[in-house]
Amino acid sequence: METMQKKATNAFQSGAPATQIVADGGQYLTLRLGSEEYAIDILRVQEIRSYEEPTRMVNAPAFIKGVINLRGVIVPIVDLRLKLNIDKVEYNEFTVVIILNVRGTVIGAVVDAVSDVVTLTSQSIKPAPQFDTAIDSRFITGLANVGDRMLIVMNMEALLSNAEMGMMSAAM
Repeated sequence: METMQKKATNAFQSGAPATQIVADGGQYLTLRLGSEEYAIDILRVQEIRSYEEPTRMVNAPAFIKGVINLRGVIVPIVDLRLKLNIDKVEYNEFTVVIILNVRGTVIGAVVDAVSDVVTLTSQSIKPAPQFDTAIDSRFITGLANVGDRMLIVMNMEALLSNAEMGMMSAAM
């Protein structure tokens, strides 16, 4: 599993996957939360970092673990397991923080592990069935099969928007 994480990190850092965009789809970073695999648009990803304990913030929602100073930028760190009401898993050597740029805001997302980078076309992403689940359907773009894997394609803009995070807009 460690080699998959290194492979995804190396593929992302090379810059190649982000530039090889399919006209009707694109490149997605796959990650693991609990026992499920998710995919996020790689164009939102700035970097992948090992997990470090953030500085806690007073009155922050429970899913915001705190903030880190990333080269002079204060970045809120969100545990996606808590945000999505997924069973909490202990932090280990595979736990990483994906630094994302969502609508001009830099946010860190704690995930159990990253796997690889895959290409998905718009035809390969099927609408997710609507269930009364803990995960709000606004956060799911759809489902995609890659080989024998089922990926839940996430809408990170909806999931980590300022309103969802309980944060004031920087434009105010």
